Amino acid sequence: MIRIGIVGCGRILAAHLQGYRLLKEAGFDGFQITALCARKENDALSYVKRGEGPAQRPAVSDIPGDPLAVGGEYLSDFQPDVPVAVYTDYEKMIAEGPIDAVNDFTLHSLHHQVGEIAFRHGKHLMTQKPLAVTMEGARRMCRQAEEAGVTFGVFENARFRPATRRLKWAFSEDGSGPAGAFQMALLGNVGTWWAPDLIVAETPWRHVLEEAGGMALDLGPHMFDLVRYVAGEVKNVQARTSVVERHRYLLRDGERTGQIECDADDTFYCSFETEAGGSGTIFGSWGGHGTNTMVGEGPVFYGSKGRVTGDSIHLDGQAEPQSLTALYAEHCPKEQQEKDTPLGLTNDFALNQLDWLQAIQEGRPPETSGHEGLMDLACSFAIVESAQAKRQVDVEEVVSGALRDYQKPLDARFGLA
Repeated sequence: MIRIGIVGCGRILAAHLQGYRLLKEAGFDGFQITALCARKENDALSYVKRGEGPAQRPAVSDIPGDPLAVGGEYLSDFQPDVPVAVYTDYEKMIAEGPIDAVNDFTLHSLHHQVGEIAFRHGKHLMTQKPLAVTMEGARRMCRQAEEAGVTFGVFENARFRPATRRLKWAFSEDGSGPAGAFQMALLGNVGTWWAPDLIVAETPWRHVLEEAGGMALDLGPHMFDLVRYVAGEVKNVQARTSVVERHRYLLRDGERTGQIECDADDTFYCSFETEAGGSGTIFGSWGGHGTNTMVGEGPVFYGSKGRVTGDSIHLDGQAEPQSLTALYAEHCPKEQQEKDTPLGLTNDFALNQLDWLQAIQEGRPPETSGHEGLMDLACSFAIVESAQAKRQVDVEEVVSGALRDYQKPLDARFGLA
């Protein structure tokens, strides 16, 4: 039995608890959540038992599929008889709590600090993306986990979505998938989330440069994790960033309030090249007045035999697209389909959690390991380093620390210099 202590009880916790509940309901019973830690005790208590304790903070999103739209999840719903210890000091919880492993759902400037304590006490760790506040923080976490001999994972749920698994199958590494070998990708949206000038997820630090805020570092890891999963390692990046909305607000009863000043990017444009010779463009903005703009039906991937976007796969020589879901169901080997959705699960949070828990049981790295998170972060930092240097940046420069001009003030601020 793996006993989990959770650090960070913000609004995203509901989506994580939903995943854990679905794991239990699917028959995976190898874990218990035995401790919660939050700066404010009431934030932790609000997730313990349905019908008791303080009220949970309401969800801040109503966008379908957005984890921040999930609410009303309680530990008592899937482990009613398990005692849950509540802490306001994560060091005390890790050192003294009834736990074997830690989930870190704090802001990314705390990840390397929580990780250091967890690894020092021999606890397995799953941390929220982005992996760390800088690459030096990420490198230290990976090194410390290896020295401690524990299982270290990064929460990158997007690759566990069934749609992402089908996309990977369509562009198999040897080019034998229906879409052939990967050639190009276009990923981008403007004005889909928190536009044109709202405080993203009602968390002001996301807009503060000295807190490593900004869209490139917040959503970049998700986007590059998808690209790397489907197309292989990214070789280089050329990018530009900007702050479109200098002032952002909370929305209360239809009125703007709580104005903050923004100096971290809310918009970025990036081109990239993969090690295998593919290429692509990624862009995004939390700005955008009027209405939103998206590329395709979601990310667009081109291969040597066709194009995939959303659930549509359009192959050469075909007048109309097909359903990728239907094609996958008919032609993907059944053992691969079962591997992609073990226990019949389709919730990406539950699937990411399952892989990490099974990695602990089996003594192996999880699929979204610390190294995977480090590479996603390196690609994302390549965006802001490229924009600042006004040149193309090799990802390896960022991985090694040879290029860290954007990160130097952050390293100094967070004791990572």
